[in-house]
Amino acid sequence: MWLIDTTTLQLKFVGEPADVEYSYAILSHTWNDEEVSYQDIQNLDHARSMKGFGKIAGTCRLASARGLRYAWVDTCCIDKSSSAELSEAINSMFRWYTESAVCIAFLEDLPPQRSFEHYFSSCKWLTRGWTLQELIAPRVVEFYDASWTFRGCKPELNTFLARVTGIDQAVLSDSQAMFKVPVARRMSWASMRQTTRVEDKAYCLLGIFGVNMPMIYGEGAKAFMRLQEEIVKDTGDLSIFAWVDLPPGLSGVDGWMQQSYRGIFARSPREFASCHQIRQRIRGVFLNKEFTVTNKGLRI
Repeated sequence: MWLIDTTTLQLKFVGEPADVEYSYAILSHTWNDEEVSYQDIQNLDHARSMKGFGKIAGTCRLASARGLRYAWVDTCCIDKSSSAELSEAINSMFRWYTESAVCIAFLEDLPPQRSFEHYFSSCKWLTRGWTLQELIAPRVVEFYDASWTFRGCKPELNTFLARVTGIDQAVLSDSQAMFKVPVARRMSWASMRQTTRVEDKAYCLLGIFGVNMPMIYGEGAKAFMRLQEEIVKDTGDLSIFAWVDLPPGLSGVDGWMQQSYRGIFARSPREFASCHQIRQRIRGVFLNKEFTVTNKGLRI
């Protein structure tokens, strides 16, 4: 992965997050027009003329003020023309956020000098699939409004953030606590979030479930099926089957009226929307170690 030198704004290649553990800031944001790509930032004069450069400059400025040598911004620190680099980046993304010194969440639609708690819930940032792990993984997340004014941070805002997002407060305090949360409940956190690419509905959740898988853009909804197959290989949590079939029109398919049957896996995270209250009250109550993925489906 590539990091930005906060002084020179030049890119430096770093193999593993552990090589620069807690010595870089990382940006969390929503994408818009004229984002600076890996190719764009090779020519700084050109990059500076693009709308998205302001986020890079702002992130580097804040990182440098904290004494951090590096910053990471997803738009320009991944060479997306390389499928191998993109796949590696997505599979290691959760680790990069976890091992950052600080995550800077830039909320471009949060009005300056307005109530944070009142306007935060309507920010686009809360509706995106990728920002789920960007909130959970880092130890510290600092929130900045449209004028780059500091508005608060995690962990101080954890009680408020838990109420707005539905994410357990214990998970916001320590990302490792999420592995004690039933699979269906974790899926519910992403149920109302959107991604530009259909495949990213699955890929953005790899870190939330601690799994890895190849990126195959073009496979469409099959990516979410593959995600669930990877999850059942790693856990015996039966709550993964607690999803609820959506009415016609909401699931992106013609609906049950034109199907005699459907598989045991959900079609999208949205089918877990009703699972936000699932709890593991008795230790091991959801566990069954006999899951097997076969050529004919899932054997339980």
